[in-house]
Amino acid sequence: MLVIDRFEGEYALIEMNRKIFHIPKKLVPKGAKEGDVIDIAVTVDIEATAKRKQQVDQLARSLFKD
Repeated sequence: MLVIDRFEGEYALIEMNRKIFHIPKKLVPKGAKEGDVIDIAVTVDIEATAKRKQQVDQLARSLFKD
């Protein structure tokens, strides 16, 4: 369970399993407040991953030419 503990500056402090971690407030749903239970879903952006891999491969090829 993820619970908003409090807000500090640009961060929301989230409690999970008696540990606190910080996430940017812009990732918290509008209207969420201290004590609210939130749900966070993390997904892989396949297109962005492929594009990034292609950029890294191009950079590596340019750096390690024979």
